[in-house]
Amino acid sequence: MRKLQIRLTPRASRNYIGETGILENGEEYLKIYVTAIAEGNKANDAMITLLSKHFNLARSRIAICKGAKSRNKVVILDD
Repeated sequence: MRKLQIRLTPRASRNYIGETGILENGEEYLKIYVTAIAEGNKANDAMITLLSKHFNLARSRIAICKGAKSRNKVVILDD
């Protein structure tokens, strides 16, 4: 089981996983860009789909545990 810090950017020009960054507390996060809008969980669904393809996991094995309505999220990957 892995825990990822994510910074999600909706309404991007394309879906992709960008570079990493450093939070104020020194933790590392992953920047993710999706074309979906941030209404009705569309951006979260697009992010989970992108992560499932990137890590070769089923969508059901990825869960947002913190920040479902925020750009800053904590996601758990159940390997």
